Amino acid sequence: MAPSALPSRTFYRHSLPSAASPPSREACAPCCCLPGAVSRRRAASQLLSAGFLAAVSPPPASLAARRGRRVVPPEDYVTAPDGLKYYDLVEGKGATAEKGLTVQVHFDCIYRSITAVSSREAKLLAGNRSIAQPYEFTVGSPPGKERKREFVDSANGLYSAQASPKPPPAMYTITEGMKVGGKRRVIVPPELGYGKRGMSEIPPDAHFELDIELLEVVPPAEK
Repeated sequence: MAPSALPSRTFYRHSLPSAASPPSREACAPCCCLPGAVSRRRAASQLLSAGFLAAVSPPPASLAARRGRRVVPPEDYVTAPDGLKYYDLVEGKGATAEKGLTVQVHFDCIYRSITAVSSREAKLLAGNRSIAQPYEFTVGSPPGKERKREFVDSANGLYSAQASPKPPPAMYTITEGMKVGGKRRVIVPPELGYGKRGMSEIPPDAHFELDIELLEVVPPAEK
């Protein structure tokens, strides 16, 4: 009897990858070959760049509102005779600051929502401590005249007028007409601010906001 014809079978040998052999470059092609994908190094560089730009970019107006500062529209400012633009945040009800009178104020110079110069960081000689020492000057006087005093004896200790924060020249004139308890915001141009030298975080030739709070009008007999 003739043997039955069986279908022939062909066997193929497939080599398995060895555990010791490294995978091929084609098998482990990174996903950066896909459209829009980036490497880790490039992604980190982009994140750092974005963070740097966010740090140096001016904050939006909404940021000042979230920090509790009132945002005043430019058209609401009043122009003084010397050209300074100001807005009364709070109308005072006390004595009026007139030219030639000595006043005590707190002031804050704000540049891009950053308080760069403030009387609330005045210095004391004892231990060089910082306190909220009011700034005292004469309305309409030449800027800086009161800073020639070596020190003033205050309730908090020996206060250094020379080491205290330096106000911009605009403050000596724009305070006139304010009443005790009032708060005024001023747009200070470079020529009445810190000029070409700048001050602290305020760069040269920069506009900034000046917030003034009138605390007291000193009677002539008490000076």
